[in-house]
Amino acid sequence: MRKLTENIGKSSIEKVNKKDDLKIRKILISRPNHRLGNLLLLSPLVEEVSNTFPDSKIDLFVKGQITPIIYKNYKNIDKIIQLPKKPFSNIFKYLAGWVSLRSKKYDLVINANFGSSSGRISTYLARSKYKLFGEYDEKYVQQFSDYQHSAKHPVYNLREYLLQLGVQENRNELPYMDIKLDAEEIQAGGEKLFSIVQNDKPVICLFTNATGDKCYSEEWWRDFYNALKQTFPDYNIVELLPVENISKLNFTIPHFYSTDIREMGAFIANTQLFIAADNGVMHLASASGVPTVGLFSVTDENIYRPYNSKSFSVNTRHTSIENIMDLLRKTIE
Repeated sequence: MRKLTENIGKSSIEKVNKKDDLKIRKILISRPNHRLGNLLLLSPLVEEVSNTFPDSKIDLFVKGQITPIIYKNYKNIDKIIQLPKKPFSNIFKYLAGWVSLRSKKYDLVINANFGSSSGRISTYLARSKYKLFGEYDEKYVQQFSDYQHSAKHPVYNLREYLLQLGVQENRNELPYMDIKLDAEEIQAGGEKLFSIVQNDKPVICLFTNATGDKCYSEEWWRDFYNALKQTFPDYNIVELLPVENISKLNFTIPHFYSTDIREMGAFIANTQLFIAADNGVMHLASASGVPTVGLFSVTDENIYRPYNSKSFSVNTRHTSIENIMDLLRKTIE
């Protein structure tokens, strides 16, 4: 599908004199994907668009049912077009979602992921004078050292595109991932955390699950936990459980279970450090504002590493557990 759609559409450029002349009020951002991580990685682009065009209304073209939960507190979001996760089980709803793209005229349409075939097709089908298809441009790799990151290259592309349209260059720091937890949610998360640890010591939170080859063995997590406990004796160590309610530590340490994304984020937000393999909950921790350490052994760190000011990734194929402890010590200090 990528090969078939790679030549569909081309970002349209028609230079204007100043930003006001663009009259961009209605914007569509396309990311037809249902995975938690990918939808969270979209948040910097949504924030960038909101900051650039504060009076705009943003529609999102996505897949699955969790997007309204993630973007609950984003004021500029107007409509969320949700394709069913399983198209052939809901074929009429799926087709209706695609048809709805033609029912509204936008001022700007953005494909948020260059590798998404359905993203390119939806951008092509949507009605708009300005369309950004999100091409991956190798020349920007030299200009921006973090251009490859899945959350960042759409923002860089948008800035370069608007610059070509005549908008003043934006040199501000790129927005971070953000689920925008409110004060009430964070307080509730703190109460749930305290009910587990029953003290005021700082907390390190682990998430031991992942999909496929990204998942580490029980033996690896046991050795990691023992080293962590020895290195940080004054910290509580807790585990956030996945939706499957399983644990690579066999439920031997204090743990918390929830299927509510925002409740999970609020719980994480009250911890001092979050450690997980590359997965959607790792990105949820980043979006909750907590220093997050991503453990990588299969996927590309440059594309998927956790993204906020105090987060980083570790390639466990080249880094021992002892060396990871040294990195964690520096992070906590």
